[in-house]
Amino acid sequence: MSVDRPVPVPRTAVALGISDPVEKARAELKATLAAIEVKANVPKRVGHGVDRGVAQAREFARVNPTGAAATVVGVAVAAGLAVWGLVRLYTR
Repeated sequence: MSVDRPVPVPRTAVALGISDPVEKARAELKATLAAIEVKANVPKRVGHGVDRGVAQAREFARVNPTGAAATVVGVAVAAGLAVWGLVRLYTR
């Protein structure tokens, strides 16, 4: 049941079986730099989070349109009250 295809290695991992120390060091450096790039790329991570949130909101609206409409109205009321409160504090 053994297949002779190579197993794909993630960008942030080092392939097993590298015997040459120079090649191993290069592979470790490449994996480390890839891991730093993945971890430090905050705008990309935020973008993925926003995409997940939008997908969840769309799914919620598809499953429960009344609840989605109530949520939108509630957020609009909260924003209006917040603005009204800030203007009232500023004008006093």
